[in-house]
Amino acid sequence: MTLTVYGASLSPFVRKVRVFLAEKGEAYTLEQVNIFPAPDWFAEISPLKRIPVLRDDAIGADATLPDSSAICGYLEKKFSAPALYPADAFAYGKALWYEEYADSDLAGNVGMGTFRPMVVNRLMGKEADREMAEKTIAEKLPRNFGWLEKEIGAKDFLVGDIFSIADISTATHFVNFAHAGFKPDEKAYPNLTRYLAGILARPSFAACIEEETALLKKAGL
Repeated sequence: MTLTVYGASLSPFVRKVRVFLAEKGEAYTLEQVNIFPAPDWFAEISPLKRIPVLRDDAIGADATLPDSSAICGYLEKKFSAPALYPADAFAYGKALWYEEYADSDLAGNVGMGTFRPMVVNRLMGKEADREMAEKTIAEKLPRNFGWLEKEIGAKDFLVGDIFSIADISTATHFVNFAHAGFKPDEKAYPNLTRYLAGILARPSFAACIEEETALLKKAGL
């Protein structure tokens, strides 16, 4: 096995890469890394001290690549089938936009606003901050959820008629939202709810969710 993913299972960005690899049908080794704080050796391969990092021994022991977007772009070039980026130029651009939106704005609101106060706090021996999470859900996430509701409409996938990086990047954050004990309101966001049910039922996502749920249960969460 030549591919190694460094990171923590519960990270939405690590999950993004793991789902991408699963959809490609490629085997890999997951090396758990705790970045609170990041060990010195990890800073050498991830200057921003963020996860994940990919190592490809087929190229060399020093062939490491940080950042989930860079990693997925590399894997798409290395393993071209099945394609997880659209072939059409405009659709490709749209997929990259959805990925950026999910990795930045959506990730910030879900991760810092709900997952960190409800899950990370408890993993670090602190009390859950439900007040902060509920404030985020009431004041910040309606903008994200409302926009996605309109973008999805009656579609099964965000871009064209194929599952792509846009869907992986978006759905991974809703796994963390669920781990925090929440889900989008089905009445307010029926399109988003239907869409997520289909995406998260894919074997690539389902395997990660099952593994992470067991991990959280073991930790008493």
